[in-house]
Amino acid sequence: MSLHLDARQRAMLQEMGVTVWAPAEALTPTPAADPVAIPARGPRTANAPAAPAAPAAPVVAAAARTEPAPRPVRERSAPASAAPAALPSAPQGGSASPALILHAAQALYPTADPAQTPAELGAGWLVVAESLSPTEPLAGDAGRLLDNMLRAMRLHRHPRVYLAALERPQAGTAAEAIDIAPVLHDMVAALRPAMVLVLGHVAARAALARTEPLGRLRAELHQLAGCPAIVTYDPAFLLRSQGNKAAAWADLCRALGLVQAASPGT
Repeated sequence: MSLHLDARQRAMLQEMGVTVWAPAEALTPTPAADPVAIPARGPRTANAPAAPAAPAAPVVAAAARTEPAPRPVRERSAPASAAPAALPSAPQGGSASPALILHAAQALYPTADPAQTPAELGAGWLVVAESLSPTEPLAGDAGRLLDNMLRAMRLHRHPRVYLAALERPQAGTAAEAIDIAPVLHDMVAALRPAMVLVLGHVAARAALARTEPLGRLRAELHQLAGCPAIVTYDPAFLLRSQGNKAAAWADLCRALGLVQAASPGT
């Protein structure tokens, strides 16, 4: 038999790693899908009908493989009925907040000149976030990222940018789980910032007493003691998930736009 291959077909075979040893005149296109029948060169007529039997074996094997396939599906259907039983875990995770310590608000840029503060930045800002170093909130990788975020908003030029740092007590120390929301409410009422930035799910649950996912909290405009509040990702999370930095920057721009819209003379 003969197989006629043009230059394009030979190139395709070479790309697939198939080497054609026979000359082009010794091959035909029809048995091209017949490399399995090539070993049976002796009795061509006897083995010719046996060629269709070769595809039959994979068909039977495929049928044998598909038969056990529904069994894992039935095994998974049993835990599906247990899904409603997992629903109570949501309130448990929301109500059982970890013990937190709320530190007094501290100015992040106390040396900023009020005369150089842009008017569109408003009367002041309050940042509520969980901090690994409440005494040096702008230290470490997370602190430097927070500093970069605030500097990108030009808040480093505002002397009334405060941080209310939340801290988890160290292991082995006795700490009573208190409701931080009313304490923070009094802090906001005393400072009267133009915007409150709540960074991270831990801070959002403590400040807003809300248990929804962070994505839903980010989509809302909240109120703390009559002041607007925006929720976004905390710097420690952004260090682990670089892909969310753009979303966090969009949240900060939204907060900045709200303050600028409410500022007099803008």
